[in-house]
Amino acid sequence: MTVYVHPDEISKKHGILLSAEKSRYLVTVLRSKEGDEINVIDGRGRAYRACIASASKKNVSINIIEEVFPQNESSIKIVLCQGMLKGEKMDMVIQKAVELGASAVIPLVTERTIPRHTAKISRWQKIAEEAAEQCGRAVVPDIKEPAEYKDFLEGLTNYCGIIFWEQGGIKLSEALKRTVPGSRGRCESLYVVVGPEGGLSEHEVSVAEAAGFIRVSLGKRILRAETAAIVAVAAVGLMIDDIEAQACSS
Repeated sequence: MTVYVHPDEISKKHGILLSAEKSRYLVTVLRSKEGDEINVIDGRGRAYRACIASASKKNVSINIIEEVFPQNESSIKIVLCQGMLKGEKMDMVIQKAVELGASAVIPLVTERTIPRHTAKISRWQKIAEEAAEQCGRAVVPDIKEPAEYKDFLEGLTNYCGIIFWEQGGIKLSEALKRTVPGSRGRCESLYVVVGPEGGLSEHEVSVAEAAGFIRVSLGKRILRAETAAIVAVAAVGLMIDDIEAQACSS
């Protein structure tokens, strides 16, 4: 079991009280008890072994044993820039993107976006926290406030970017070969743009290409927006790992 604890609390080392929700889950669902070990993350990249000092259904206290160093983060940050989706689809995209290694998610308001505003940022951040706990990441990705598409592109600096479009583009492997090997020291993040229901317009794709994004295809089939986002993050993450492994071995 991995639990997120704010860095200020972790600094106490001993007698750290978990939230009532986390305490209840540990004791009631996982049947954890005094003396059991758990993993702790601070959401900023640091992780620890901890021991349960005391346990009740409403209050669990833990002591930090030692810092550990998980090796499950990519050296290149993947930022999912997702055209906002309706209902619970965005919830699922954020959850799966975190599990698959995204370092941040930027909801985008595009021409064909149906929801234009949201009050769900806190909810989405909570989903990201829970997803990071579930998959053992020491980093809790940041869920940004929604950005207008034009403002998003104009505000970028020091980046590499790819944009997935259902009407075609180059292969993802080719796009990453153009960006990843030369990104060290030049790009801090790889921005991955995926459209909403209805996709991105031709104008939006052209504007992104003019800003330096590479247009990429996800294959021969038309995917649902939420499926495309999950596939995109998974494929990008796996290919980046493969490219970097090959670079290290050569």
